[in-house]
Amino acid sequence: MIAITSLHFSSIMPSFMENDSLKQENVQEVEETSLLDLPELALECILERLSPPGLRNLSGVCVSLREKCTSDYLWERRMKQKWGGLIGDAAYKEWQCAIASRKKPTLLNGTKQKELFGYVLNLWPLIWNGSQKMGNGSERSCLPVDSIMGWYHALENGKFWFPAQVYNRENGNVGFMLSCYDADLCYDSSTDTFKARYSPSGRRTIEDNIAWDRLRAPPVDTPANVLHVSNCLDNLKPGDHIEIQWRRNAEFPYGWWYGVVGHLDSCTGDKTTCQCDNSDTVLLEFKQYSPGSRWRQAILNRKDHREVGSAVDGFYGGIRKLYCEEEISVWKRLWPTQVVE
Repeated sequence: MIAITSLHFSSIMPSFMENDSLKQENVQEVEETSLLDLPELALECILERLSPPGLRNLSGVCVSLREKCTSDYLWERRMKQKWGGLIGDAAYKEWQCAIASRKKPTLLNGTKQKELFGYVLNLWPLIWNGSQKMGNGSERSCLPVDSIMGWYHALENGKFWFPAQVYNRENGNVGFMLSCYDADLCYDSSTDTFKARYSPSGRRTIEDNIAWDRLRAPPVDTPANVLHVSNCLDNLKPGDHIEIQWRRNAEFPYGWWYGVVGHLDSCTGDKTTCQCDNSDTVLLEFKQYSPGSRWRQAILNRKDHREVGSAVDGFYGGIRKLYCEEEISVWKRLWPTQVVE
């Protein structure tokens, strides 16, 4: 009996030891599995789901992951998701000019660009510092400053001022109700708001704590001090929504003001008999102002349109017709609770 028992255990024990040995080997194999061992498609799906901070952190693990995590392909989608509605052609050109100046240090002009790129090159010392080593002992290479990742974080950290436009500037000051003005903006991630510096022409003003819903990318490339060339005048008819340039005097920049095309005094307003769209004269109405206000209406010549106005009423410039319902809905959302005098 004892012999049988001994034989029984002696025959079973090696099997247990073998199983334990296999388990240890499996554990070792699991421990040695790298993220880079995943199929390319699986790894790409994981990286696409990471947040910007997650991608940033993962890019510091090794050279291979840095190359993947800093690729323009991954950052382009993140840029569009957060900044696509605010970053327009003007902001992109500003960034490209800054990049070009960085690549030609002798052409740097002023401290703004120096400060910008001094910052960009030090965004993440643990990632970009070429003197440091990665975990595998290899040297880090600097992330190109013209990468989308570099641009994203320059925006995110508030070190890059970019051109955009602000609705109802100066915290909804009654003098700017239903207008949109050019400004240089920078982002404050701690409050998720923006700071604006308005055009140096005229009165220089800085405004803080501007929410996202009061901002837009410039819809046209016309600079704030240049008359916009209107290409919609022949098609304007009563009921159309428009934006028109207006400025106090020649020293001030234009802002874009919301209005609608109204019926001429000679028209009854009946759609079946209205001939306003055949007249050389266009009546614009700004219904945020009370009837009788000198700001309530403006009359323009659609055949020979140029800047018109006076030192008392200000000067009206170019017109753009609003075709997009989304643009119109923004103005309606910003409509004042009370009529402006």
